[in-house]
Amino acid sequence: MKKIEAIIRKSKFDEVKEALHQIEVNFFSYWDVTGVGNEKQGHVYRGVSYSTSDIQRRFLSIIVSDPFLDITVDAIIKTAYTGIVGDGKIFVSDITESYRIRTGEKGIDSLK
Repeated sequence: MKKIEAIIRKSKFDEVKEALHQIEVNFFSYWDVTGVGNEKQGHVYRGVSYSTSDIQRRFLSIIVSDPFLDITVDAIIKTAYTGIVGDGKIFVSDITESYRIRTGEKGIDSLK
């Protein structure tokens, strides 16, 4: 099993969510995060531009079976892409075990 952590633009979240549902990745967690990166956002207030290094993004945490890794990462990349600095990052790590609390199922069965 693999854990995919993706940091994407908030404006692309609905498209990414739909793409994940289309490939039958129906369970994942997400939350709003603030980070610092290479993108520089600016705000204009009364005609004066203010630069800030705090960037609002959405963080997704997805656990998939090994065969779903590439298709899941590809779906995120294709739908989150804008070609502009700040599109985000994807991190993949190994998961040694998972359990479904309600039934006690473990491993791949707990992900269904």
